[in-house]
Amino acid sequence: MKKYSLYTLALSILLFVSCSSDDDGTTEELTGSGEISIKYDNGFNGNDLILNTPNSANENGEVITVTRFNYIVSNFRLVNEEGEEFVYPKDESYFIVSQETEEDNIVLPGIPAGKYTTLKFGIGVDQEKYLQGSEGQGDFLAEAEANNMMWSWQAGYKFLNFEGSFTSESVTEPTDFKIHMGSHGSSLDNYKEVTLELPTSVIVSDEIDSSIHLKIDASKILVSSNNIKLSEKSVIMVDEEKSPQIAVNTTEMFVVDHVHNGESHD
Repeated sequence: MKKYSLYTLALSILLFVSCSSDDDGTTEELTGSGEISIKYDNGFNGNDLILNTPNSANENGEVITVTRFNYIVSNFRLVNEEGEEFVYPKDESYFIVSQETEEDNIVLPGIPAGKYTTLKFGIGVDQEKYLQGSEGQGDFLAEAEANNMMWSWQAGYKFLNFEGSFTSESVTEPTDFKIHMGSHGSSLDNYKEVTLELPTSVIVSDEIDSSIHLKIDASKILVSSNNIKLSEKSVIMVDEEKSPQIAVNTTEMFVVDHVHNGESHD
């Protein structure tokens, strides 16, 4: 009986220590706010995207040399483990990713402490923002103009500026292409949203900053849900058929590569 009692006591102590240890790892309270940075790592068909360098042929047999690859991302939102959505302040939520200027890292400070499982953002400028007029755009209007992301204020923003040259079986001499996708008034609204489930929750608090690394495949602009052949049309701007197709394809070029947690505040 005495031996049994000692065994029971030892087992109880072991279970108590084990449970206490688990609690320390799972119930630590996250407080304050932190910073999430998002890296847009541009590539092309599985390789790094290097401007002015020919890429391997796509499924259409077109060999593409990219000279410009810029796009607008906006309206960031994060969904936590409880399903609650944090909306990043709209007036601070418009950015240009540019392969030309190597602007590929977006920093979002002031994210409420927590564990987030989903990242959402837009491609382009939504109608609500655009209809605020030139004064409502703030500094972003000048930034877009400086980065070749506007036709004009009346014509609107270029959500995507994708340019270069190509050859194919039927086009043997290098031929320029230009794909400028955006909305045109309210009649042709090409603003789209992207939702990405994270493989690991991204964690932020007053002691932790973290980052999300995205891989982007620019080849999907032409070959994805919709097949766009440059040999059929090499300049696409205001196109009621192909421009919306490119808008859909563009949403499909984003994949989460990994999440990095635990960076301390500087």
